[in-house]
Amino acid sequence: QVQLVESGGGLVQPGGSLTLSCATSGFNQDYWAIGWFRQAPEEAREEVSCISSSGEVTRYGEAAQGRFTISRDNAKSRVYLQMNDLKPEDSAIYYCVMDCLAAEGPIYWGQGTQVTVSS
Repeated sequence: QVQLVESGGGLVQPGGSLTLSCATSGFNQDYWAIGWFRQAPEEAREEVSCISSSGEVTRYGEAAQGRFTISRDNAKSRVYLQMNDLKPEDSAIYYCVMDCLAAEGPIYWGQGTQVTVSS
């Protein structure tokens, strides 16, 4: 059974940092691109970042460019999203996804973790 479990969300002040973690199980992470999407209330889901199976290729959404960094540790079945200089508009539920490079979109989604940026 494929599982993606996010953690690390929470409340942070503007300008602060958070690191999200995605624990994967039920499949061999080594062979799949893993990424992050987010969804704010009354907004469409948007891709935040994606990392290839080897970690050599990364992709970022416009809002994440220059502030967020995606990484992975295949030995630990983990994918991380380091978020710096957070802004109130980054507040959203963040989802870990499997196969973010697929043309049809990710095939599995985690349950999400809430990130709130507020003073």
